Amino acid sequence: MKRLTEKLYQALDAIPDEAERNAIIRAVCCDVLGISSTMYYLRENVELTTEQAALLDDVVARLKQGEPLQYIEGKAMFCGMQFMVSPHVLIPRPETAELVDWIVTDHAMGQPKILDLGTGSGCIAVSLSKLMPQAVVEACDISVGALAVASENNRVNGTSVEFFALDMLDTASLLPRSYDILVSNPPYIKQCEAVDMEQNVTQWEPHTALFVPDDDALRFYRAVAEIGQTDALSPGGCIYVEINQTLGKETVALFEAYGYRDVVLRKDIYGNDRMIKCVKNSES
Repeated sequence: MKRLTEKLYQALDAIPDEAERNAIIRAVCCDVLGISSTMYYLRENVELTTEQAALLDDVVARLKQGEPLQYIEGKAMFCGMQFMVSPHVLIPRPETAELVDWIVTDHAMGQPKILDLGTGSGCIAVSLSKLMPQAVVEACDISVGALAVASENNRVNGTSVEFFALDMLDTASLLPRSYDILVSNPPYIKQCEAVDMEQNVTQWEPHTALFVPDDDALRFYRAVAEIGQTDALSPGGCIYVEINQTLGKETVALFEAYGYRDVVLRKDIYGNDRMIKCVKNSES
């Protein structure tokens, strides 16, 4: 076991956080190679089979290139469920799970119709459908590859989300129904912020799902706000979005400028401005 873990440590020497390195090493040993947790934690001697050794060499080579383990395994955990991931979609983050929890907490007793705009892996939509089986959940994305991944996650997790293709920036497109909730985790990282990001994100995760132009960083929130002002969002309906932590006040001001009320900015578990909820005015 010592030789195995040392080999993995060397492959991960570019990762400064020791806890993160240890978590990846444990996942490779136990989840990828199939070594039991008991053997791993007791550091018992392990003789890899020919197949395991070949698999380890492939994983090490990919880790050295900075490829995220989630893409190597093809899966990620989110809201207690397993999701298939590929380079077509972002890897689900814990902060996004907080957005899901906010919606579930607010609407646990209702039967809302929900639309997830820019669904990616489908992690938000599928989780909401699983945690709120009384809800009607639909989701859209511009990427055919992302919709394929999301549909598979819907099937594997036994949920009933309806998916369709839509460019959310095309706010003139007709949506199939009126919804009680619009939710979105759209691209929000400014191009200039890429230099401060980890290379395993910038080199591997889809840029179309990450970045927005520096001079139009709120373009997707403007689109959500405009969609919400059509019949797509019922009077009194809610919008929930994940946001760029550096643009909290600006995003709040945008929704207020579009006439939404009760705009709430909430921090994530790391203390960063991360989520906004707002309400569409009721019509008489």
